[in-house]
Amino acid sequence: MTEKQLSGVSRRLERFLHDLVEPMGRSERRHWAQVYIQGLLLDGQRKSVQPIAERIAGADEQALNQFLNQSPWEVTEIQRRLARRLADDGAGPVYWVIDETSFPKAGKQSVGVARQYCGAQGKIANCQVAVSLHWSQNEVSHPVSWRLFLPQEWTADPARRRQARIPPEAVHRTKQALALELIDQAQAWSLPGGTVLADSAYGNDFEFRAALRARKLSYAVAVEPSSVVWLEEPSVPLPPRTGKKGRPWRHPPLADMPAVRSLLAVAGGLPPPTWRTVTWRAGTKGAQSSRFALVRVWAAHGWKQRPKAPPARVREWLLIQWPKDQAQPCDYWLLWRPANDSAPSLRSAAHAARGRWRIEQDYRELKDELGLDHFEGRGWLGWHHHVTLVSLAFCFLRSEQARAKKNFRGELADDAPPAPSQPDQNGGPMSVVPGML
Repeated sequence: MTEKQLSGVSRRLERFLHDLVEPMGRSERRHWAQVYIQGLLLDGQRKSVQPIAERIAGADEQALNQFLNQSPWEVTEIQRRLARRLADDGAGPVYWVIDETSFPKAGKQSVGVARQYCGAQGKIANCQVAVSLHWSQNEVSHPVSWRLFLPQEWTADPARRRQARIPPEAVHRTKQALALELIDQAQAWSLPGGTVLADSAYGNDFEFRAALRARKLSYAVAVEPSSVVWLEEPSVPLPPRTGKKGRPWRHPPLADMPAVRSLLAVAGGLPPPTWRTVTWRAGTKGAQSSRFALVRVWAAHGWKQRPKAPPARVREWLLIQWPKDQAQPCDYWLLWRPANDSAPSLRSAAHAARGRWRIEQDYRELKDELGLDHFEGRGWLGWHHHVTLVSLAFCFLRSEQARAKKNFRGELADDAPPAPSQPDQNGGPMSVVPGML
């Protein structure tokens, strides 16, 4: 935003933030929260404390730095209020999208920084990694909350913990565990549930999917083509015990189990009528469509390992995308719905599986427009304060976009001619409903 644009929305920004920043307590904290968010919204190459203080008239760099990095205000209640605001506005979620993003760093002092896979650079690099939960709807999505991934080299080092002021309860957890924490938090806030979407880093994890099923959450998660499945239920009866001293069988013999197939083999063995062309959304470059097939499967993760407690084998639906002009399928997903034995429609399955595109757009806007990755502090508290304030700025922008679109549609409604008609299948006129196509 330019200074003129920011001035034009200043009162709406104040009203937007009034209840959200109330948990910060002191009035000066609420004041500096609005100043910081104004700095995030204003045009500028860097969105860290010093450049923000230089851009905002009357801002004090020392006060902003103290507010961001030292002031002990909690982020959880602010995030909860923001999430509830979205729900109260009638923006019921369709999908809960789990993903992670990285923050490249030059030094070793920033909390959680380590040499690890950095998605921003596409390689192993020095960076921080955060897991986020986004609430996605038909047209927009919003970040709900965040978890900073702490490598073991951080959690096992008391000196680094003290220096970054990492709280005792923050221990090393896998990214899948952090994702489940975010989901549990959203459920504890009584947010309307949505289908969980995630990439193969989460979808490949058998335990992660089992945890979603235990929470009665639908999911559509990507999996790698190296995954293996059964096409029939692997409920083979155990052989009878041999002799009085023979141990009872825990697993049926491997030779008695159904054949295990790779996902590529499953795709190659499907008859032509199984494949159908589906359009899952209308993009800026035209309709997005491809060939899909939906198959009932049972995941065969670790089927040769023979654990003492055999995992429950649950039926899932395998969705495969195989464009006509490609030699092999390009993507695979596993889907599950609680208490529903029927298959989802192919279109709804494709829509869900392809619903993750919004989070990549969110990350791009959060970083390029609002400085999500511009935080220059080193501490645990400051990092969480920064990403929470960036989320508030992002959701305010989304509310302004929705307001502008509503006004634009209102102007069209006042000036536009009546909607044209199209013949239905029976030859009669069919009114075109806005948003229907």
